Amino acid sequence: MDPIELSLFSSRIQTVCDEMGAVLRYAAFSPNIKDRLDYSCAVFDADGLLCAQAAHIPVHLGSMAYAMRGIVSRCDWRPGDMIILNDPYLGGTHLPDVTVIAPVFPTQDQADRPLAFVANRAHHADIGAASPGSMPLARDLAEEGVLLSPRYLLRDNRIVTETFMPLLDALNNPRQAEADFHAQISANHTGIARLGRLILGMGSGVFCGALAALNDYAETLARHGLAELPAGEYEFEDYMDDDGLGSEDIRIAVNVRIGEGTVDLDFSGTAAQVAGNINCPLSVTAAAVYYCLYCLMPARTPACAGSFRPIRFSAPRGCLINAKSPAAVAAGNVETSSRIVDVIFGALAQAAAERIPAASQGTMNNIAMGGSGWDYYETAGGGMGAGRYGGGLDGIQTHMTNTLNTPIEIVEMQYPLRIGRYSLRDSSGGDGQRHGGDGLLREYVFLEPTSVTLLTERRRFAPWGLAGGSAGRSGANSLNNTALPAKVCLSVQPGDQLLLATPGGGGWGSA
Repeated sequence: MDPIELSLFSSRIQTVCDEMGAVLRYAAFSPNIKDRLDYSCAVFDADGLLCAQAAHIPVHLGSMAYAMRGIVSRCDWRPGDMIILNDPYLGGTHLPDVTVIAPVFPTQDQADRPLAFVANRAHHADIGAASPGSMPLARDLAEEGVLLSPRYLLRDNRIVTETFMPLLDALNNPRQAEADFHAQISANHTGIARLGRLILGMGSGVFCGALAALNDYAETLARHGLAELPAGEYEFEDYMDDDGLGSEDIRIAVNVRIGEGTVDLDFSGTAAQVAGNINCPLSVTAAAVYYCLYCLMPARTPACAGSFRPIRFSAPRGCLINAKSPAAVAAGNVETSSRIVDVIFGALAQAAAERIPAASQGTMNNIAMGGSGWDYYETAGGGMGAGRYGGGLDGIQTHMTNTLNTPIEIVEMQYPLRIGRYSLRDSSGGDGQRHGGDGLLREYVFLEPTSVTLLTERRRFAPWGLAGGSAGRSGANSLNNTALPAKVCLSVQPGDQLLLATPGGGGWGSA
């Protein structure tokens, strides 16, 4: 396959992912999917290796890329099948992120071995946890909602009621959830149709050969990009504020060894898993590792398994970022993954400070809430870290998520809430030759009694500056002007005002 044909092939399978994402967004009912865009879509080969992904959410896609091989080998696949799962220890991230996987056969009436798989992952604000929003301050996985090990959602194109009905019965708002699950099914049907048409037009042998060539090409680009980093060993450490249940100053450490086009990361020295829910499975750690190093690869490097071949990493079993089941993980996916990124970039900055930005806000500022008949979840943007060539952006989601805020009109139309304030947090970005981005102020005014859970970070350890730049301001949470902990579950009354002040990004270079 010549370079032009390979480029066209890469674009075509990338477009399959994009179209799947469009179907999922516009078929879904929940603001979490259709407005915040908290979902991801990807294509995998017959062995479960990543072929293409849309530019959706890094923590979703990297974890699927790491764990998919083990998932697809567990099942007896037939045309018309789909598998559903959310088990963090079997390829998931945390329980609200529900993944639906479907095989793609040479022809859909031919029960040979699948040639590929399509998959999507979407965040459900209601996954059956005791606390509304399904992001509780939990001590183990059982408290975080319904656990779905890989099982058939569709078999021979028919809904498996033994899977679907008990799932819906366990949820607080099953009608909305049912619509979102059908949107995920529809997205996969779109992927099957588009990819099947591509395979039919190319022929199975040519298609598989093109995938092999694409992975080899991606590996070549990846090794070339990583070879530009100075060889050597670099270390860095940073800390999680707390786990919400009494543990504080929780260490994440990495040793990065850079060779000729290869990178090895060792997370020995990281704290042991904790009682709270900031633990994460190794698949989430993989997502952070892949994301950081993919950022350093040449532009237009295909996001496929080949680009990850030069990367190796390890973390002690039972540590914070390679937790053992049934450790709680709801915040590990969103908060700990953000700190892993900071740690890796902190180490890489010692090798190439001109290519690495200062720390961004380092949190997703999770707020989950609900009352009688409703669940809501969102994340809030903050400051981006500055770099040598530009200041950090203001009020934006960074690194492991690129979801949007929920528009004020949608919040106030669908929930008993008012947004009292939504603005940039002036002067919260770090000073320097390049200024860090400012965080946000987002205030919620409640119209009825509501249960609220906050899972936030960088309230004690501020986002660090780089090359002489100052740290960004740490974040703060308050209820009716009274300070709140970084992680807390509380009950609020009509008229109460909850304010999130999100962190700013670190500055770069001496002012």
